[in-house]
Amino acid sequence: MTLQNKEEIIKKEFFFLKNWEEKYEYLIDLGKELPKKSDNFRSEDKLIYGCQSKVWLEAKLKGSRVFFDADSDALLPRGIAAIMIRVYSGHFPFEIISSRANFIYEIGFQTFLSPIRANGILLLLKKIKFYAIAFNEKISVRLSGKIQ
Repeated sequence: MTLQNKEEIIKKEFFFLKNWEEKYEYLIDLGKELPKKSDNFRSEDKLIYGCQSKVWLEAKLKGSRVFFDADSDALLPRGIAAIMIRVYSGHFPFEIISSRANFIYEIGFQTFLSPIRANGILLLLKKIKFYAIAFNEKISVRLSGKIQ
């Protein structure tokens, strides 16, 4: 499934929700579904700074695709992280880098989330793209070594 297909599915899920209370409930439910991680997972190197709650993000390169995992000490950010993982996990780094992430704005996170929470989404997206850029470089180096 393409990254754009995943974004469309997420948008459709949110468009069925009538008001911000339902959207909050949905995010909390998604947060409950995301498995809680061990204390080993919750390390400083995975922590996203600037979020209201603590949010940890891990990225792994498997083959040429990036896979993400996340956790938070609060259910709402954990639900937001679950959405971001659903959208971006399993894609090539260049797909993640070129993603405009319009679904975040089209869902209207800025209107029903507090400014601090909305900023947390952007920080999470920034970290996801940071990992994608780093892995894209790693793949490029690996490929250039094979070409020579």
